[in-house]
Amino acid sequence: MRLSELNKGASAVVREVEDTHAADPIARRLRELGFVSGEPVRVVACGPLGGDPLLVQIGYTRFALRRSEAARVRLIVEDAA
Repeated sequence: MRLSELNKGASAVVREVEDTHAADPIARRLRELGFVSGEPVRVVACGPLGGDPLLVQIGYTRFALRRSEAARVRLIVEDAA
């Protein structure tokens, strides 16, 4: 699953950040900001009508991301049982 597909209020763990092309500056910046393997992430809010931006939280830091940027982040979704 990708971060852009995660529902509001849902949590997951970052698996990886994928480069969409060689030397992808957005993917590199996401990794620099803390979107690294093993980090828990949560979607706090979504833009109007489920659009841009997504407000996501890693640790105590929140980021506003476009869906195209969030689509670079692959997740491991843990089942709530």
